[in-house]
Amino acid sequence: MKIIMASDHAGIDLKLEIMDLLTSMGHEVEDMGPYTKEAADLSDYVYPAAVAVAEGQAERGIFVDGVGYGSALIANRIYGIDAVVCQDPFCAKLAREHTDSNVLCLGGKIIGSAIALEIVNVWMTTDFLAEEKYIRRVNKVKEISERHLKPLDECK
Repeated sequence: MKIIMASDHAGIDLKLEIMDLLTSMGHEVEDMGPYTKEAADLSDYVYPAAVAVAEGQAERGIFVDGVGYGSALIANRIYGIDAVVCQDPFCAKLAREHTDSNVLCLGGKIIGSAIALEIVNVWMTTDFLAEEKYIRRVNKVKEISERHLKPLDECK
């Protein structure tokens, strides 16, 4: 599976560790920056990364910033993105099983690398539970997106 990654300066170290894990799991990883620890605006990296996932250039995205919520706020403004913030493996499991999330956002200042790597492992290896109640709920969220977000081809 191809995974797009992005961060801000606060998430670079954890992003690199996650990239190593994903590669060892057999995934293709594209790093959309930043590449140094100089102060960087999160939206300069997460926005194009989220667009790339939404356009199908990768199946999933993993974004790392200081807390995780900034990345999720940016990513969830893009039609076709369902970004979640997870701070433990149990949340990562439910985020995949119940919501079919396609972007995982992590806080490099909130969680240590050992727990972050476990979260990524669980999120990457957990499938959506295609049961009627979860399909119905995911479809309701998609309907909200249809009403309030523009598809990417309408934004250009």
